[in-house]
Amino acid sequence: MSNNITINGYTLIKTCGACPEQYDVCLGVKQVGYLRLRHGYFRAECPDCGGKTVYESSTNGDGAFDDEERDMELGAAIEAIDKWVKSR
Repeated sequence: MSNNITINGYTLIKTCGACPEQYDVCLGVKQVGYLRLRHGYFRAECPDCGGKTVYESSTNGDGAFDDEERDMELGAAIEAIDKWVKSR
């Protein structure tokens, strides 16, 4: 079973399932983002961990998303990463 998710052409590779829930985000073979949820704080950084924060939010989930918020939060993060990629 794959831990990969595809959203709007971006591949999210889950690198940790909980505490924190985190993903590397790739466009083709190039990493363009990093997503991390820990202690109720979710952020998207570009092009990888320690890069520019392009999206952040507070979540119900502490170290992993609640099922009802995952799609919305990941979608919003990908939208922000897409804007960052297109600005390059």
